[in-house]
Amino acid sequence: MIIGVKKKRNVSTASASSASKLLAMAKKRSSKATLLLIFISFTALYAFLPVLAPLPSLSSSSHHNKVNRNFEISRDMFWKDSQPFQIIGGDLHYFRVHPQYWEDRLLKAKALGLNTIQTYVPWNLHEPSPGRHVFEGFADIESFLKLCNKLGLLVMLRPGPYICAEWDWGGFPAWFSSMSPSPKLRSSDPTFLRLVERWWGNLLPKLVPLLYENGGPIIMVQIENEYGSYGNDKAYLQHLVVLARSHLGPDIILYTTDGGARENLEKGTIRGDAVYSAVDFSTGDDPWPIFELQKKYNAPGKSPPLSAEFYTGWLTHWGEKIAKTDADFTAASLEKILQKNGSAVLYMAHGGTNFGFYSGANTGSAEADYQPDLTSYDYDAPIREDGDVDNSKYNAIRKVIARYSSVPLPSVPSNIQKTAYGPIHLQRKTSLFDEFNFTSSTNVFESEQPMSMESVGQLFGFLLYVTQYKANGGIKTLLIPKLHDRAQVFISCPSEVTGARPSYVGAIERWSNNKLNLPNLKCHSNINLLILVENMGRVNYGPYIFDGKGILSSVYLDGEILHRWKMFPIPLHNLNEVPTHNGIMQVAYSARGKRLTSKHENTSREPAFYSGHFSIDKSSEVKDTYISFNNWGKGIAFVNDFNIGRYWPLRGPQCNLYVPAPVLKQGDNILVILELESPDPELVVHSVDEPDFTCSFGNMNLHQL
Repeated sequence: MIIGVKKKRNVSTASASSASKLLAMAKKRSSKATLLLIFISFTALYAFLPVLAPLPSLSSSSHHNKVNRNFEISRDMFWKDSQPFQIIGGDLHYFRVHPQYWEDRLLKAKALGLNTIQTYVPWNLHEPSPGRHVFEGFADIESFLKLCNKLGLLVMLRPGPYICAEWDWGGFPAWFSSMSPSPKLRSSDPTFLRLVERWWGNLLPKLVPLLYENGGPIIMVQIENEYGSYGNDKAYLQHLVVLARSHLGPDIILYTTDGGARENLEKGTIRGDAVYSAVDFSTGDDPWPIFELQKKYNAPGKSPPLSAEFYTGWLTHWGEKIAKTDADFTAASLEKILQKNGSAVLYMAHGGTNFGFYSGANTGSAEADYQPDLTSYDYDAPIREDGDVDNSKYNAIRKVIARYSSVPLPSVPSNIQKTAYGPIHLQRKTSLFDEFNFTSSTNVFESEQPMSMESVGQLFGFLLYVTQYKANGGIKTLLIPKLHDRAQVFISCPSEVTGARPSYVGAIERWSNNKLNLPNLKCHSNINLLILVENMGRVNYGPYIFDGKGILSSVYLDGEILHRWKMFPIPLHNLNEVPTHNGIMQVAYSARGKRLTSKHENTSREPAFYSGHFSIDKSSEVKDTYISFNNWGKGIAFVNDFNIGRYWPLRGPQCNLYVPAPVLKQGDNILVILELESPDPELVVHSVDEPDFTCSFGNMNLHQL
């Protein structure tokens, strides 16, 4: 899900229902003429698609033993095993929840009254490097789907290939940016489609045993995601349909989801009865005129009213006030759909957390209007980030759903216990810059012009750029026309006997694109210029989705281009990655720490690693907690080698990072942080038992719902 100029979500979405199945129609109409027409349709479709790697034929797809179950669309209704069925669903993303908590969150969704779970499938989590497919840990989608089935929850699956979702680059793998030629995303470009074929060729066969007709939970599979808000390449959409059918067979309902406006539906839907078209719209809009419009984009009798993304809240960017929506208003808007037998999927039922470096970003009307997302994806959903359900929104929505549910609602599970482990005293381990040998050629890339992060294999996190300029006196003006996303600038004099500690000059941010004045530094040699660039999340929605990271232009000093750059990767592990204890992280985790020689080092603006320990005496005391970064500046944090995400209390509104209990252990636990700007002078963080979204927000635009 996402925003345009963030209300876009109102007229678009990312998941919904599919309908009329090509060959299922053939079953209903037994005439040979109909079968012949379907065959001709497929043949004609292939004739107009770009030349691509051969697709698996329908006859080659594995046909699992069918059970006596079916899910279909007829008479403008959903039918489950020949009985009318109202979808009361909710989005819950397996990749935003610790796997040990999947069951807890699903049971709370079921107690809310939901009968269906909708989830995206993020390509980048499952294929972090070319050809290496991952389906373990947070990416164990098969176990998640089997758990849904065990708990009696149906599933609407959204495998993209684009998912939006406030997730880095809408789920596209970052290594696409290092390909030559670069694939043209969301199009019938042959290079892109070959990548999709390889990805779906690994993913979709795993889903076949989990289709509803084969005894699994999957009732519908989405094609693309709110495509009508982006493009109009019908050949691309048609190719995805053929590809999905080749793996999943003829009976599964395929669906699209688009904003409930005519322009979006014209571009994003596939006419005919092969694909069901669902809609989304702003909470509070009158749903029924939009459902009437929806009928125009579905075959007659094939348009059950479905809001595939009914917004229970909204996302929040750094620098905004935390998004909130009224509980009673949200519940009343849902009732307007359910009371006339409409179907709805709550976006979100449970938001979860953007662990690691996977949070996405948006832009406004211009590419420079960059808006990175928080680590928290709480979304003001009825099931909160930490799984709590003792809130007015959960109760109000549950009360409405209970009036329309065909079965009594289960009792509500208890909240998972949280605790405050108290203060955690940290020790400064090392300056980030001390871990690089600027005169050695080891682990460094050299180029006349700056290289992008992707081109040196630094797909997430940080990249350090180093060059030199002449010390000829006077203040100099630094300009980086295209910077993605945020840079901290330092200068040093390598000829100084003292060791020439880098001196902080200031920050350059993509959304302000400011020039920076470098102070006059007396130096008997050339001056070192160090630029630490942070990737704060790739844009996941809108026209500026082509979002490379790092320094993407020449760098100018007083109007002259700077040359001879060195790029130093900074290897920090992401979500679902096995930690590689490289030199940098080994120092951060080592027992030795740097002895502070002055109070100045406690408050230095130089990026540095800090670590601290906290002990949990009994296994029964291992509980959820939050780490509060009040009085700290900006950085990332790891607990027991698990990347819990970015913190930025200076910008806000998020102060605390969520730490699920499965990350912790009885005995010694270690917290490591990379603080980029301003450590707490006391070098203390606190483990607390609740979230906090009240930190001051800076000069970015406030997002008002």
